[in-house]
Amino acid sequence: MADPEIGVTPYWELTFDADGDVDGPQRDRLLAEAGQRGVRDLVVFAHGWNNDRSGANRLYSRFFAPFPTLAPRARLGYVGVLWPSMRFSDEPIPDLPRSVADGVSGVPATARPVLDKGTRHALLEVFPGRATVVDQLARLLDQQPEEAASLEEFGRLVRLLVEMRPRGPQAAFAADTLSEGVPQSDPEMLFGDTGAVCGEFAAALAQVEGGAAGAGAVAARPRLWDGGKELLRQATYFAMKRRAGTVGERGLGRALGELARTAPDVRVHLVGHSFGARLVSFALRGLPEGVHTVKSVTLLQGAFSHYAFAARLPHDDRASGVLHGQHKRVDGPLVCCHSRHDSALGTFYPLASRMAGDSRSITGFGIGSVLGTKWGALGYDGVQAVKGTRSFTLSEALRAQLPASGCVNIDAAAVVKRGGPPSGAHSDICHEELARVVLAAGRVR
Repeated sequence: MADPEIGVTPYWELTFDADGDVDGPQRDRLLAEAGQRGVRDLVVFAHGWNNDRSGANRLYSRFFAPFPTLAPRARLGYVGVLWPSMRFSDEPIPDLPRSVADGVSGVPATARPVLDKGTRHALLEVFPGRATVVDQLARLLDQQPEEAASLEEFGRLVRLLVEMRPRGPQAAFAADTLSEGVPQSDPEMLFGDTGAVCGEFAAALAQVEGGAAGAGAVAARPRLWDGGKELLRQATYFAMKRRAGTVGERGLGRALGELARTAPDVRVHLVGHSFGARLVSFALRGLPEGVHTVKSVTLLQGAFSHYAFAARLPHDDRASGVLHGQHKRVDGPLVCCHSRHDSALGTFYPLASRMAGDSRSITGFGIGSVLGTKWGALGYDGVQAVKGTRSFTLSEALRAQLPASGCVNIDAAAVVKRGGPPSGAHSDICHEELARVVLAAGRVR
């Protein structure tokens, strides 16, 4: 049961497929053993963009490591959620060598193909049956033809890869907001002018790279095909966002309901990073009625809308967040840790998330306050437009007793600050201070 890669015990894995179906033997083992092992507080962590089980395990091992020392008298148990997601290999992970993080060693960055082997492999894993499409995308990125028709063909292939308009109810799991009960429309980035969208992403990349180079650096010139690669990245992440909602509501939420039935005294503490934060939040929507065993939720750099829990949106009183009211399913606080150093959420998320139904095109939107306010992410500036939300700096949160219920924002920029372009500090979450936040949110002693 205990995995030597993790280093804490008792530890269980829960593996879900893209439709939210759980690995039956793993689930049954957790249901049978959690109560038998005398677990009082069960920390359930869902990763965000990781390419494989080993990458998820490295994250879990590092994040869980301080818990036994921080709460030596607590009867802790741990669950690592595994679900099919991916990370582009050019996104650095703090504390891991580049060769370990991206699976590439001994190859100079300038000699690598635009779509490296690790990313191509990940695309094939999470989008099975699309090998021909991935090959065509890689070839276009390598050749970078000047003809506008080539960029339009690239956009068509991106749409084909991620199947942006799937059949059935899964389409609704990508929504962040509801307008009069109807999920938001498809993102303009996939159904607008491909050249214009790529130009906007290219400009954003140049700005982020210039900022990372420091004051006085010459701003990079936007390169249209760099914007094409960013379009592929963001479209892929939109598909992961949809998948996270599916796995959370149809998979983890139901599993937690079964756990409440077989081990009703086990207190559950949900933790999610990036799209994993979306997954554990949607799990609240999948909880059976009458289940009150989830005692805290901690969202680390959550990659979904900061209005997701709002009853009404400030810019549209007909619309609400897709998870409005779900924080009340937690018998304790829902804590959102955010950082201004997260470029993935501060820059690219607002660009990628705007709705096709808006009267303005994506072109012409700067990376500024209007776009960021309307389409901002939880992991960048915290929960917005939810009455009673309390806000703390990280040091204040660790000194004070956190609220016993409701939404809580914690500015974690003091520790979540390392990482280069394009994602910034998005993956810089393995800190003892954040482990202490999880324990404090759940009142684990």
